[in-house]
Amino acid sequence: MRKKSIPKLLPTQAEVDTYEMLKPMLDKIAAEVRELSKKKPDGALNELKVKMINRVLTQIKDLLKNDSSVQFLDLLDTDIFPTNSDAILIISQYSAALSAFEDKYYGQDKDYTYRWFTEEEPGIKT
Repeated sequence: MRKKSIPKLLPTQAEVDTYEMLKPMLDKIAAEVRELSKKKPDGALNELKVKMINRVLTQIKDLLKNDSSVQFLDLLDTDIFPTNSDAILIISQYSAALSAFEDKYYGQDKDYTYRWFTEEEPGIKT
């Protein structure tokens, strides 16, 4: 297998910590909204849910500000509350972007140790 160089713009350890905080939160939000969507796909989210979800999505968008996927990440509309199924579509895009972030910066190093490749600890991903 050919070794891949890590891009020059590596995340900081603080960004990795932020990822590790936000990923489980997004997973839980997705599961909850998915359940709502199964019951009432066209039901609208209320203002509180939209604000809470957008708080997490805003931090994820900031984390991914240097990633090309950020241009496809929209927040939930606060003027016209989205339906449950629309919210799941948007949340799924964030989930995919976070998975790509992990795939890009987490992996095996030359010593076959799985770890994050960061500005503080760069290396060559195998």
